Amino acid sequence: MAEGEILVFDRRAVRRHRERAARLRTAEFLFEEAAERLGDRLDDVKRGFSRVMVLGARCGTTADLLRARPGIELLVEVDEARGFLEPAKAGARILAEAEALPFAPTAFDLVVSPLALHWTNDLPGALLQLRRCLKPDGLLLASLLGGETLDALRQAFLEAELAEEGGVSPRVSPMADGRDLAGLLQRAGFALPVVDSDRISVTYESALALMGELRAMGETNALRERRRHFTRRGTLLRAAEAYRGLAGAPNGRVSAVFEIVTMTAWAPHESQPKPLRPGSASTRLADALGTVERPAGDKARP
Repeated sequence: MAEGEILVFDRRAVRRHRERAARLRTAEFLFEEAAERLGDRLDDVKRGFSRVMVLGARCGTTADLLRARPGIELLVEVDEARGFLEPAKAGARILAEAEALPFAPTAFDLVVSPLALHWTNDLPGALLQLRRCLKPDGLLLASLLGGETLDALRQAFLEAELAEEGGVSPRVSPMADGRDLAGLLQRAGFALPVVDSDRISVTYESALALMGELRAMGETNALRERRRHFTRRGTLLRAAEAYRGLAGAPNGRVSAVFEIVTMTAWAPHESQPKPLRPGSASTRLADALGTVERPAGDKARP
């Protein structure tokens, strides 16, 4: 660990969880949904792309959607779990992490990444590498889990650990919000960044069923500061009870919320729109709004 480096996640644990998910392949619905939503965004872009990277290959849903588009000459799938890269399909497959991409500058004109970046320790560095991988006027379409994801589960474990063990441990990953991500995209050198979010609500038979699904997804706790022993039975059962109180549904099931934050940004190019110079506007804002312009600090008189 370099001086000043912040390591939130245990990378070995992340890879181990993803390899287990690759073996199971039973809980891909959230990643398939994210891939389809990114595909819908791409449909709104009225231009073609010939060299494409998929960061976060998973079971190949994103690549399959892209193969159906005309004009793609090279499609490279990247994942840190070898198990997601084993099935033989057309195109190149690379074992790599977002923080150490093995590509030359300007190698691609499109990068698509469905729910792969929220386990990244150095997200600003990963975004900078993605921007360098893109040709000028290349497009980044990426989604990751946002801060509202599994908020009730976080609260349920907090209550359970306090009651059963007299203290708490980190359980659910810290996640960036949209304003943070827009700033990170600009810091990485992207132009025209747009960040928005959607909430997906899913119901389960119980909190224990939700936890089992998260395990099958490869989305369980990989924080470096996590406790390294199994959760006590009493804590687990109390957390499940607390969760039902927080997120119980009328039909007896429980709900879970996943916030998907989507980032759209472009590698800079001279053809892109530029902001006007301060003072260059030809129309006053007050005229457009039909109001009276007042100097800053003046108050309207009654």
